[in-house]
Amino acid sequence: MEVLKVSSKSRATAVAGAIAGVIREHGRAEVQAIGAGAVNQATKAVAIARSYLALDGIDAICIPAFADVEIDNQERTAIKLIVEPR
Repeated sequence: MEVLKVSSKSRATAVAGAIAGVIREHGRAEVQAIGAGAVNQATKAVAIARSYLALDGIDAICIPAFADVEIDNQERTAIKLIVEPR
């Protein structure tokens, strides 16, 4: 499954639409963010996506986790938000 990568400049509503679309198509979505601003936008996007999905009768939950990623040959820790129906 493709990981939705969020930055601090990402629009929360756009990310929310992507999350909702991926859940409708694949049954679950994985969102990844590095840094406080990106995690903030990702968290807002999950909250907005829950309201989008609620209109379709889908009660989505979010499972937070850590993920180790490599960027420019440097190991970084990302926040991974797994969003799936309850």
